[in-house]
Amino acid sequence: MINVAVMGHGTVGSGVVEVLLKNHDSITKKAGEEINIKYVLDLREFPDSPLHDRFIKDFSIIEKDPEVKVVVECMGGLHPAYDFVKACLLAGKSVATSNKELVAEKGAELLRIAKDKNVNFLFEASVGGGIPIIRPLNQCLAANEVYEIAGILNGTTNFILSKMIHEQMSFDDALALAQKLGYAERDPSADIEGADACRKICILASLAFGKHVYPDQVHTEGITKITLEDVEYASNYGGVVKLLGRVKKLDDGRLSVMVSPAIVERSGQLAGVEDVFNAILVRGDAIGDVVFYGRGAGKLPTASAVVADVIDCAKHVNRRKLLFWEDKADGYIADYLEVPTRFYVRLSAQNPMEALAAIREGFGEVQRLSRPGAPDDELAFVTGEEPEGELRGKLDALKEQGAQMLGLIRLCDY
Repeated sequence: MINVAVMGHGTVGSGVVEVLLKNHDSITKKAGEEINIKYVLDLREFPDSPLHDRFIKDFSIIEKDPEVKVVVECMGGLHPAYDFVKACLLAGKSVATSNKELVAEKGAELLRIAKDKNVNFLFEASVGGGIPIIRPLNQCLAANEVYEIAGILNGTTNFILSKMIHEQMSFDDALALAQKLGYAERDPSADIEGADACRKICILASLAFGKHVYPDQVHTEGITKITLEDVEYASNYGGVVKLLGRVKKLDDGRLSVMVSPAIVERSGQLAGVEDVFNAILVRGDAIGDVVFYGRGAGKLPTASAVVADVIDCAKHVNRRKLLFWEDKADGYIADYLEVPTRFYVRLSAQNPMEALAAIREGFGEVQRLSRPGAPDDELAFVTGEEPEGELRGKLDALKEQGAQMLGLIRLCDY
């Protein structure tokens, strides 16, 4: 019998308990031993739970119990989750977590402790909810040199953008609907400002390329500045707006890592991902493009991934899985301003003809875009590819000539 402790009985933690109880017999067969929930750590009372007699409020009970071999962390946030997980690993217990903030900020340290203690620190559910991506990257695609990953990593923002694209709903109205349906938190800033997607692309980049990428190293933009006018211009261009997390290995060995809105062509592999669904595209030298698709959040999809890690931990008691990356290296992440890109630009100018001449002088021939009912002083165009810093310098020159920037979105080929 493998004794397990679950820390946190919120949405994900209660889902883990539910799946372990409901699928007890099949999980036992897959793990090779019975998995028993010995403790559930939570400060709240759950008198109606079938495990009501196993709830505890003191973490040290778990830490000091040698019978507990696997700990599930579903508390969320950095503290006290980090302190509890670190203590469990140091005590020789394997840990399975769904906590993306913990892995993005402390992954390298916790993986090193797990290695030193010959236990496992697994986190399949930290990216993509129930979508399998950590294990495939680490095992199934191990023969490949992965050189690029891009993904729709946040269901809330994808839902908002889908409503803006298909129902011409304003950003504010789409956000309010997402909150009403439970897709967005009361404070949605981590989603709409890009922080959630940033943590997830940090985890994928660290795993794929072997060195820890921290959130503060990643240029991150959210979707709060996207307007219906931008969505319409993108549609007329032949694309859709998505919030993408992406990492690419450059020719000099450095990584380009970014989270930002991007226009992807309708024929692209990520363009058709709608509503709250997530999709992650991995490019490898042998396999080409592979896309992982599914629900990126939710109680049971996320619990499914956590329990899969619990089974893995149970099958590898006193044996480590080869899941590891080193801490960050200086100069490893390229400045986003150095990386070549293309922009969709929307601006207003008192004298559009003069502005158009200035645009052609600065950018050369550009692809102009149009939309019905656009104001006479509005111009929209797509630039050629140049290092972003140079493109922004040219845009600054236009602003000095009186142009007002209304919209700025990168173009991507996913």
